Amino acid sequence: MADSTGLQFVSAYAFEAMQKVDVVRLAALSDPELRLLLPCLVRMALCAPADQSQSWAQDKKLILRLLSGVEAVNSIVALLSVDFHALEQDARKEQQLRHKAGGSNGESILVSQLQHGLTLEFEHSDPLRRLRLTLSELLAIMNKVADSNGEFFLKSSELFESPVYLEEVADVLCILQAELPSLLPIVDVAEALLHVRNGDWFLCLLVANVPDSFNEVCRGLIKNGERQDEESVGGRRRTEALRQLCLMNPSQALNIRAMVVEECHLPGLGVALTLDYKPDTADEAVSPLVSYVSGLLLGTNSKVRTWFSMFIRNGQQRESSSVLWQMRRQLLLELVAILPRSRSTHVPNDGDLEEESSSGYSGLREEHVVKASALLRLYCALMGIAGLRPTDEEAEQLLQLMTSRPPATPAGVRFVSLSFCKLLAFPTLVSTPEQEQLMVMWLSWMIKEEEYFESAAGVSASFGEMLLLVAMYFHSNQLSSIIELVCSTLGMKIAIKPSSLSKMKTIFTQEIFTEQVVTAHAVRVAVTNNLSANITGFLPIHCIYQLLRSRAFTKHKVSIKDWIYRQLCETTTPIHTQLIPLIDAYINSILTPASKANPEATNQPITEQEILNVFQSSQGEGSRGGRQRYSITTQLLILYYILSYEENLLASTKQLALMQRKPKSYSAALMDQIPIKYLVTQAQGLQQELGGLHSALLRLLATNYPHLCLVEDWVCEEEVTGTLPLLRRMMLPSNTCRYTQSQLHQAFQKLPSSSPRLMRILEHLTLLSPGDLIPYAEALTASMALLLEPAVPLRILQTLNKLWMALNTVMPRRLWVMTVNALQPSAKLLRQQRYTQNDLMVDPLIVLRCDQRVYRCPPLMDIVLHMLNGYLLASKAYLHCHLKETADFDRQSQTVSSLGVPGQPDTPEVTREELKNALLAAQDSAAVQILLEVCLPTSEEQQLGANTESLLSDLREVQCLICCLLHQMFIADPNIAKLVHFQGYPQALLPLTVAGIPSIHICLDFIPELLAQPQLEKQIFAIQLLSYLCTQYALPKSLSVARLAISVMGTLLTVLTRAKRFSFFMPTLPCLVAFCQAFPPLYDEVAALLVQVGQVCASDVATKARDIDPLIARLQYLKEKPQEALVQGGGSSKLTLPQRTAEELGGADPDVQLCYCVEATFMDIISSTLHGL
Repeated sequence: MADSTGLQFVSAYAFEAMQKVDVVRLAALSDPELRLLLPCLVRMALCAPADQSQSWAQDKKLILRLLSGVEAVNSIVALLSVDFHALEQDARKEQQLRHKAGGSNGESILVSQLQHGLTLEFEHSDPLRRLRLTLSELLAIMNKVADSNGEFFLKSSELFESPVYLEEVADVLCILQAELPSLLPIVDVAEALLHVRNGDWFLCLLVANVPDSFNEVCRGLIKNGERQDEESVGGRRRTEALRQLCLMNPSQALNIRAMVVEECHLPGLGVALTLDYKPDTADEAVSPLVSYVSGLLLGTNSKVRTWFSMFIRNGQQRESSSVLWQMRRQLLLELVAILPRSRSTHVPNDGDLEEESSSGYSGLREEHVVKASALLRLYCALMGIAGLRPTDEEAEQLLQLMTSRPPATPAGVRFVSLSFCKLLAFPTLVSTPEQEQLMVMWLSWMIKEEEYFESAAGVSASFGEMLLLVAMYFHSNQLSSIIELVCSTLGMKIAIKPSSLSKMKTIFTQEIFTEQVVTAHAVRVAVTNNLSANITGFLPIHCIYQLLRSRAFTKHKVSIKDWIYRQLCETTTPIHTQLIPLIDAYINSILTPASKANPEATNQPITEQEILNVFQSSQGEGSRGGRQRYSITTQLLILYYILSYEENLLASTKQLALMQRKPKSYSAALMDQIPIKYLVTQAQGLQQELGGLHSALLRLLATNYPHLCLVEDWVCEEEVTGTLPLLRRMMLPSNTCRYTQSQLHQAFQKLPSSSPRLMRILEHLTLLSPGDLIPYAEALTASMALLLEPAVPLRILQTLNKLWMALNTVMPRRLWVMTVNALQPSAKLLRQQRYTQNDLMVDPLIVLRCDQRVYRCPPLMDIVLHMLNGYLLASKAYLHCHLKETADFDRQSQTVSSLGVPGQPDTPEVTREELKNALLAAQDSAAVQILLEVCLPTSEEQQLGANTESLLSDLREVQCLICCLLHQMFIADPNIAKLVHFQGYPQALLPLTVAGIPSIHICLDFIPELLAQPQLEKQIFAIQLLSYLCTQYALPKSLSVARLAISVMGTLLTVLTRAKRFSFFMPTLPCLVAFCQAFPPLYDEVAALLVQVGQVCASDVATKARDIDPLIARLQYLKEKPQEALVQGGGSSKLTLPQRTAEELGGADPDVQLCYCVEATFMDIISSTLHGL
């Protein structure tokens, strides 16, 4: 508002005095300053105060004394003597009149017809008329503002423009607003004053005389303001008025600026207030202007960012007097101020700095580095987000700042990274050959000084890695990745066109970083010590990863194996997210050549010795001897590398065979020395810190080492590592006697006399964690055979079983091998052989070739079954891997040898797969048959069982353990159940298997197929098995299969020879009793079958002139009248046939025996049916 130039505004000192009613400070004001505050002071002196205190009374006297010498006070006192109530009524009537007249300036109730202009009328009027004149003019402006619908206008008013009467009009205005607040709300009055000349001056006086209204007035003006104040006259006047108000009350300037941002109105005001703001203590780091504008453009509020960006874009089209150009000028001055003097070759026009012709390269001062970084980010935001187009002067100074050389501090590293990314984001800053040469020199300096900066600044993430990474992205043409990297480093999303990077790509790939230079330099970069996710920024690992992906190392024959190995050894938790992708890319570069033309262009794998070095402190599945040299993170990463390498090697066999390549696989001896299960158990407790490594390891284990992922093992681990075991270990006193391995070994050797001592040692060991038990593993397993001797307490065996299961959670593979060797038969019977892990995987049945006494020792049998289950799974994985390793190479050699013979069938491959499946099926079925044989009682046990009916025996417990394992095997693969039952087993075991194996009900699915077999013994076994299944599972499916079995028996009766008929029906006829007992509706079919069998046999006997007719008659009678047969039998529910001698049974005649068997079956069916009723 240039129209108020020359007028005296209320000073900040005077306003503060009014705010605090500081009479002493008021008295110190000059007369012109005091004159502006008279309306409020006079009212304060004349009106009755609410404060009746003595101190205020004294202050009031001072105010009266202060006012006594001022002539203008009399006119103000006269203004206050008017009847304001009547004045307000007239004003409201005039408002109503104007409202009816549509706002036209017709008749006025407040002011009668004017004879002269407003100024002359005001001069000649008494106080009342002055009030009426001013009120009438003010109401007219306020009404016009209300009807303008937001469109700005400037009202020409003689009353508010005459410089002679401005003070008197201001007095009248202040008195009117103070006395008529309901008619003249101060916010509305402030809005109206914007539309007259000198409005900002009147507004400041009005607010100064009502100081507590400052925030209310400012908020109202901001709320009614324009979104872009620089685009309209009204916006600029509003901004200037608010700016004057904040100059009057600078302590509230930042609050007013916050209101501007909150409302997203008047962006120019926010900048202007920041330019006007003078903090009490200057911040050497970042100026208020940089902080404010950066906060708007880089904050999280997208609405504010869009609003201010629009201000920047629109403001560039205006003349240089706008607030935006003032802001740019100030930013440029700040930028030049921190430039090294030898670099500021072009200073602003109004600067008096002289150019220094110095060829030396002056560095950026340390105290200016943070400020320079903030300025760079701000200019990036202004150019990238707000669309600022820098002038030549700004571009030149920015380039000078970006290519300056900071000190080697963390802030200096950050500054160089920001400068580099700004060059990539805005390559148009480099426009002349001289500037391009300057940039190339600066980039060369970056490469040269990177190592020094990293060591001197003490940071792990330096700008050298970023340079390498960008160079690699340029070489692989991954421009989108460069853009993402730039945006990530700058901390803002900038729209960068990939085409704009063409010049930088040429400079990087041809002048600074050729691909060969990149790979050679990357290998020499030091690894990051203690690499973890806590180290942010761009690290050497990012560069190596990109080079591995682009196959640069293999292309230029640069070995990267040692660098990767060293980096893996320098890791800690929490694991860095780039490590797993790095290992995957490395493995891919080992197995897959960079090009088909050069199949040998691959990286070298990590050697077995290097791998063993990592695990040397963990030999023997987690040995605790000695200090651990490598972290658990390193060991887990190396384990992941080995497992993933082996898996990828198997998956790539076809491609490798086509290329006549066969990379070396890691030996089984190496794998045996790696504590896989122990490491995975440790990883389970570190899942949060390991990211996705634990789940990746579990996936690889489930595929390649299924025997280490047994469900029962996971359940057992919960029992070993759960809450209760933890509490037991906490109760272990610190001074508990520590037993050595030799003491444990001696206690075993002196059994059974040393049973109490051995029990104490074992009980103590149960309190230790599985990891602490590892040193005792050899002593525990080596002496297992001694526990098979008689008189060894059962509790010792059970405790040993518990300790073995605990050890199994940390060192299963080595423990299994030691246990199998320890349980071999005595040397007296068989020469002992030491088995290896590989032997047991090739032939899992070795586990069952143990001492026969184990079969009647339930705690040790539980261990044997656990190992058998594990080795059966291990054997499957071993054969699968072996087949895959050799099949593709064998097939490739056959293909090469038979070139030119088209259409050859792939029979060898099919045959190999079938052979493998047949071998696995034979292994599983052999194991099941051996276990079933173990369940049969020996002759001694049979005699003992005949004398005692107790089920509490070792045999019964072993049977339960075996049935539990068979149940799991049948569920895992139902084909095993089918194969075993097609092979058959002793009929004496059927009651045990049907009752003890819940999953055996699946046999109902294939019994019809078993009945269809041509072998008579299989048909007999099927019917016997079915009889037990029907009793155990009386289901609709069982009923249908039973009907089928009866039908098959009837069919076989008509086709079997006499000898086969006897051998078939003698064992199967008793099964009919179980059918009828389970399903009474089958009685008629069974009875008909029995009569039919009896008739056939009787007819054969009749040909030999034997009288068997009474038997047939009895059978018919039993079939038709079973109730009467029961009555004749004496009413007993259990019918018994009379004892017959051998002569009566016909001697050895099979038909006679079969006839009497039929009759006995009939009687059993009737007895069981009536007993059920």
